[in-house]
Amino acid sequence: MRRIVVLDAPSNLGLRPPAPGTVPGVYKLAGALREQRIVQRLGALEGGVVVPPRYDRGDWREGDGVFNAAAIAAYTVKLADRIEHHLRAGDFPVVLGGDCSIQLGASLAMRRMGRYGLAAIDGSTDFRHPGNSERVGAAGGEELALATGRGQRDLTDLEGLRPYLRDDDVRLFGIRDDDPQIPELRELKIPNASVGEIREWGPETIAGAVRQTLEIPELDGFWVHFDADSLDPEIMPAVDAPDPDGLQPGELVALLGTLAASDHCVGLNITIYDPDLDPDGSAGALLADLVVDALTGHRQD
Repeated sequence: MRRIVVLDAPSNLGLRPPAPGTVPGVYKLAGALREQRIVQRLGALEGGVVVPPRYDRGDWREGDGVFNAAAIAAYTVKLADRIEHHLRAGDFPVVLGGDCSIQLGASLAMRRMGRYGLAAIDGSTDFRHPGNSERVGAAGGEELALATGRGQRDLTDLEGLRPYLRDDDVRLFGIRDDDPQIPELRELKIPNASVGEIREWGPETIAGAVRQTLEIPELDGFWVHFDADSLDPEIMPAVDAPDPDGLQPGELVALLGTLAASDHCVGLNITIYDPDLDPDGSAGALLADLVVDALTGHRQD
């Protein structure tokens, strides 16, 4: 039985300010889930915190590339060090974000060790890059492009390991049916399943089929990235981009549970839930319940 270790990565460096003079509240995600006793409910060990640099965009302007890039690069290496330590020890890290740029830490850690895949449950592709957009800037909406080697070199080629993930080792679940970057993913042959397709095939069926494509000798394992904005905003409004027509709770548990149950799945990160947008804490309580359900085989304490 694998040993779960909960590790906090409370970085908000990859998101735009929600309002002038403020910072994104996703750095409180880890604390909010811990308040829901997620560590105890998972029967997990304590992995501590990887403290991020200060959020400071300085005099950044549109067109300057990714803001907070130097801080994100430094944090990616620091987080990768901690994740790599747990992976080499045979642990199953559950990393509490943070924005989606923390996925770069997991991807770099795995790249140091070999060839790994990524299964992302995300409401959007996070595949914005200079080749398809003039509005590059927020790494939280670009981390998949960065991890596959698209974008500025100070983020895509850390330690000379570009790309951290190969296109053919990435799988996407839960993107909205009208996501504008779906045609590019198809052209690149990056497998993806929109919410509509998940409902057509059934979440357990499609996750099981895709999981088999990651359980291959060529891969040393795969990581799961779970972004809370994959859920429908009717039940998860506390995200920076609450796009309609997202996953329902049972669909998310089936997807996440099927992927995480694989012996080849080596870890999980949770991102984008913003406690500042959840004054009564109900969305955070739901998020904790869903993760616990998925990782414990649909059982509750």
